[in-house]
Amino acid sequence: MRALIIGRFQPFHLGHLEIVKSILKQSSSVIIGIGSAQYSHTLNDPFTAGERHLMISSTLEAEKIYDFYLVPIEDVNSNPLWVAHVESLTPKFTNVYTNNPLVKRLFAEKHYQVQSLSLLNRDSWSGTSIRKKMLEGADWRSDVPPQVASVIDEIDGVNRLRDLAQSDKD
Repeated sequence: MRALIIGRFQPFHLGHLEIVKSILKQSSSVIIGIGSAQYSHTLNDPFTAGERHLMISSTLEAEKIYDFYLVPIEDVNSNPLWVAHVESLTPKFTNVYTNNPLVKRLFAEKHYQVQSLSLLNRDSWSGTSIRKKMLEGADWRSDVPPQVASVIDEIDGVNRLRDLAQSDKD
């Protein structure tokens, strides 16, 4: 049985890693859909799909996890077409793991088995919280795998985020 999880992974953090490990206890492999793949260089989506791919793949390989497929998925902005769009980009899957109510509904309507996930340490392990810590100069590294911190350092991600937070208003 192959499972699907879709997220923006802005950035991939320890909560995501634990979720992938949990899914793999129940599934033979996991497809990780890198959602909103067309977006980057914004406050909510600072990292490119390629950078997120590198964050995830280097982390999972360091954890000796190899039974995954990474698929960038651009938004189609049409809910009736979205599941078919995902299906057209990914290998076949039977289960979908998500906490997003809309994603749950769309896949359930297409007769997929949809399961919710336990959110772990949400105060720290959320992309929003981690990006905020980066902007404020707080410790964000303890919330992400070392491989993710390495990628963020390599691309000067913290300064990218800080530059994006600047305003051209007086």
